[in-house]
Amino acid sequence: MDNGIRTIPAIFDPMTVKQIDARLDAIEADDRVVIVWAIESGSRAWGFPSPDSDYDCRFLFVRQEDDYLSPWTRRDVIETPLEGDLDVNGWDLGKAIKLLLKGNAVVIEWLTSPIAYRGDSWIREGLLDLARRFTDRDAVARHYLHLGEGQRKSYFSDDKNVALKKLFYALRPAAALRWMRLHPDERIAPMHFPTLMAQCSPPSDVINIASELIALKAESKEMGSAPLPVAVRHFVDSEFSTARETFAPRSNTLDLTAMEAAEALFRVAIRRYARMP
Repeated sequence: MDNGIRTIPAIFDPMTVKQIDARLDAIEADDRVVIVWAIESGSRAWGFPSPDSDYDCRFLFVRQEDDYLSPWTRRDVIETPLEGDLDVNGWDLGKAIKLLLKGNAVVIEWLTSPIAYRGDSWIREGLLDLARRFTDRDAVARHYLHLGEGQRKSYFSDDKNVALKKLFYALRPAAALRWMRLHPDERIAPMHFPTLMAQCSPPSDVINIASELIALKAESKEMGSAPLPVAVRHFVDSEFSTARETFAPRSNTLDLTAMEAAEALFRVAIRRYARMP
């Protein structure tokens, strides 16, 4: 397998990266799997980390060939203990493929993360091809709508101060929804928040506020609280309202052509990666 994909920022703590590499190696040995894709998720990959941000490593794995031929299905997740600022968990390739076709934006973001610890370009491109051709676009948008509205209801008050770091968790879904509305032929919005903002042309005052927040979060563990900026409130509420009218609820029916393409990719991947006992 080609493990050549590795894109780690120079600002990452070398000892932490070494710990992540060691944990991935241990997972492969102890769980008898092959990790075919491992990336950084969370605020570091989204482009708005703080000095104390966790390292959120997520990965896709393939089990031994015989594990897929047993009537007793193996667990499709591997979870490791939270230790310090390390959070390392992953999904079986089959689980990831099924969720991807259903429009799970989490899987798509893992494939488009700008920070990769290891992985094979073949599986990444194969999965992205499936996403571009078959992912339920409306379901992806609805994911961001549900995520953003949840944050809006939980943390945003129009008449009280709000935690400034929480603004990102409504701004990013709102920007993703705007991007998808402005790119009607695309299914995959940029994961990286500054890139997303640059490509969805939000109001200039929202751009300025977001840029200031990113700079503040990079320097401070605690950003404090302040009244909800009017421009942010208008932006997120407008995008969420428009999205409710624009994007249909997810269909529960998978297209036969999509299923056949997914099965073909999965079978080739098993032959490519699965270890014999």
